Amino acid sequence: MAFTLDRRKFLAGTAAAASLPWAPAIAAAPPVRIGLLTVKTGPLAQGGIQMQQGFELFLKHRNSTLAGRKVDLIVADTGGNPAGAKTKAQELIERDQVDVIVGPLAAFELLAITAYVEQHKVPMLSLAAADDMTQRKPNAYFVRASATSSQCMHPLGDYAAKDMKLKRVATISEDFAFGYEQIGGFQEVFEDAGGRVVKKLWPPLVTADFTPYISQFSGIDGVVNGFAGSNPIKFNQQYAELGAKAKYPILGGWTAYDDALLKSFGDDAVGAISASWYSSDLDTPSNKRMVADMVKDYGNIPGGYAAGLYINGMCIEAALQKTDGKTEDKPALIAALRAVSLTDTPRGAFHFDHFGNVVGNVFIRRLERKDGKLTNTIIKTYPDVSQFWTYNEKDYLAKPVYSRDYPPLKS
Repeated sequence: MAFTLDRRKFLAGTAAAASLPWAPAIAAAPPVRIGLLTVKTGPLAQGGIQMQQGFELFLKHRNSTLAGRKVDLIVADTGGNPAGAKTKAQELIERDQVDVIVGPLAAFELLAITAYVEQHKVPMLSLAAADDMTQRKPNAYFVRASATSSQCMHPLGDYAAKDMKLKRVATISEDFAFGYEQIGGFQEVFEDAGGRVVKKLWPPLVTADFTPYISQFSGIDGVVNGFAGSNPIKFNQQYAELGAKAKYPILGGWTAYDDALLKSFGDDAVGAISASWYSSDLDTPSNKRMVADMVKDYGNIPGGYAAGLYINGMCIEAALQKTDGKTEDKPALIAALRAVSLTDTPRGAFHFDHFGNVVGNVFIRRLERKDGKLTNTIIKTYPDVSQFWTYNEKDYLAKPVYSRDYPPLKS
């Protein structure tokens, strides 16, 4: 006798079987494991805490789910030093088996772990701005959606010379790589545009009294600072108290006048000109939402540290959507990350170059008091700024990385 199987009855039967206790379950995909290297202690802790807040807010906005997979976030405090960064990176990779690392904050931390992370083929997205990470010593598993140390300072040098008409400036920044690369980027573009850097000062990272340095400013028409952490607050107070503000306009990089610092500044900082890849003043849907929820959840306007980690989350999400949520194939995952191109983010539209470094807008901002509050107002936008500025890439890479003595002062 012939046997005929009705399709509807078959499907109904298999569905019923699947509900039985002995039916094999379909395993859910395990969570994506993301390791956050940040700083919670020491002079850089303020930025490090904001990093964590920014990434956690992003995950909250996505219900801790990216491309259909839940996310496990593992936070590690590096202590803001190279040894701590290396220890925590090893724990995240070998013990916690993370799929992606976000962080660390400081360039000296990043340089301590870059070879180890690349060896283990773990994609890493970092705010750490060390120029050579995406230039002369690139890491194939590294992506940076913020900026190199010098990337925002190139436009600032252009603006200082062409728009502010400054001719002779002094510079001051902490005595470490981030400071050197910021000031070097400013100096090269400023001097190519006809200006002259006549003095460069390098206080230690932990400096309580900037008076001996401020007293050396003379024969100039502007001062450029590259301070970070809590140092910008102390420096601007002392700069104003000693009367330097009345003599010389002050300019700075993004960390010097980061939006998250504004509640700690007084009127001593009003009028400062800064260049940044991010501004809370930017009118994009994602930025307005992030700013509103940062104020709601944490009581503070976000700056680059929080925005940078929020944007890193957006990059991871976009990459996972391209890989259908898969993370096992690390070369495919880093390729997807470097192919990310986004239009609506807290910093605006951007994409990555072939080194994995961002190409995006840089904003020139003036610090003003509006409605009783300090705010950075965007006064000019430099579109699609490359890490090589307008220079030829090959010629740029043939030069030394910016350092304490390069470019040198001209006699």
